[in-house]
Amino acid sequence: MAQNEKILAGLQIIVTDLAQQADGHEIQSRVFASKGFSKLATKYAEHAEEERGYVRQCIDRILDLGGEVKLEAKKEGPVCTDPVDWVKYDLEVSKNGLAWLATLVEEARTDYTTFDILMKYYQDEEEDLFWGEAQVELIDTIGKQNWLLLQL
Repeated sequence: MAQNEKILAGLQIIVTDLAQQADGHEIQSRVFASKGFSKLATKYAEHAEEERGYVRQCIDRILDLGGEVKLEAKKEGPVCTDPVDWVKYDLEVSKNGLAWLATLVEEARTDYTTFDILMKYYQDEEEDLFWGEAQVELIDTIGKQNWLLLQL
């Protein structure tokens, strides 16, 4: 597969998977809001919007490169009523996603525009990973109930 085809395929994966992830974060935001966890609700609503911005950038880049954007089927994702379960799940998604994204960033190293988009996305996802790790550590340190109180 030529480099451009690999990059286009990677961008399409981001469009499909990240759109799903943004929807999941929006749903989780509403679930958390309904339970009174306003800080988590706000965090995940903002995160969903941020992810939609990266989806738009990837769509635009696919079109700039002469590719065809697809509206692909998305697999069902979990919805968690327990915020701790969600944070732990989302942390694993970040870990797995960053490992894959790193290879795509390297593939795009000579396509400076795509590289720039992917690097910003990578840095944002890395920040999310660090936040998730910090939350899990905090939960382990202060306990679930104390952590939940901080999310009100």
